[in-house]
Amino acid sequence: MVHDEPGVGSAVEVDLAIIGAGPTGLFAAYYAGFRAMSVAVVDALPELGGQVSALYPEKAILDVAGFPVIKGRELVAALVDQAASANPTYLLGRTAVGLAEDPDGVVLTLDDETTVSAKVLLITAGIGKFTARPLPAGEGWTERGLVFFVPSFDEYVGLDVVIVGGGDSAFDWAHQLDGIAKSIALVHRRDAFRAHQATVDAVLASDAEVITNAEVTELRADEDGGPVSSVVITTKAGDVLERPAQRVVAALGFVADLSAMKDWGITLEKRHIAVDAAGRTNLRRVFAAGDITEFDGKVRLIAVGFGEAATAVNNAAVVIDPAAHVFPGHSSEGS
Repeated sequence: MVHDEPGVGSAVEVDLAIIGAGPTGLFAAYYAGFRAMSVAVVDALPELGGQVSALYPEKAILDVAGFPVIKGRELVAALVDQAASANPTYLLGRTAVGLAEDPDGVVLTLDDETTVSAKVLLITAGIGKFTARPLPAGEGWTERGLVFFVPSFDEYVGLDVVIVGGGDSAFDWAHQLDGIAKSIALVHRRDAFRAHQATVDAVLASDAEVITNAEVTELRADEDGGPVSSVVITTKAGDVLERPAQRVVAALGFVADLSAMKDWGITLEKRHIAVDAAGRTNLRRVFAAGDITEFDGKVRLIAVGFGEAATAVNNAAVVIDPAAHVFPGHSSEGS
């Protein structure tokens, strides 16, 4: 998805700034437009969609109202189309590193020296800025067949693939690549998994080889400096196996980074942002919605994030204009 973006060091002024371009942030951008707000969306990733685009674009999502099933990339595309009605300013591949308050709003400073002045800030950053956990044996292989995400299946046709991990991403990719890749071996250091049981059962019933109580201990190439051609797998029992691989997917999870926000004076709880029922943080002009929030009874689902986004934007509208109403009327009635 390509968008015209302000250049490095730009000064952007909007009614509402959003940190996080995942599903919750994109729906919040649409809703801001519905409330006649100008909006800018900041995200550290280079593309829209947040974790959905980065981690499981091809995954079938089953819990979005109105869609019995929809792939992650299709959901993101629809949300981007919906948000376009707000004409948002996108600031992608940039991290918010500073927050300053003044009586009339907030000023975000990004890592490229861009500033975003906004009357209200909404944080929808999921788990914060995240980076993939490294594969211990994978140093030096990231340009030679070792990857951490599978954004597209096209390049996996006819390849031997080794997937390392035992969580949802590892099993989702093993399941989705079945029938596309030439062979699939899933390697996990334990014999218990952290993935949805239905997906685990599907992978166990497929042609994929599942090797447990084992680790990938070496990547090999047919020639020095060449692409990966096989991996060495060592089991806890001491057995040494070798499997062909032109792609090695390290699905070992990721490390969340909320370090910048810790210095902004926002109250955090369990590595999440504490909010009330309106999405308010302890800072008057800062709201939050989606997976990054914490409150009593919190449920982390995309569907819940959509509702929290609308709630936060409607309550932010009153902060921007005290004469406004929290409830704007139904969207079907027109704006």
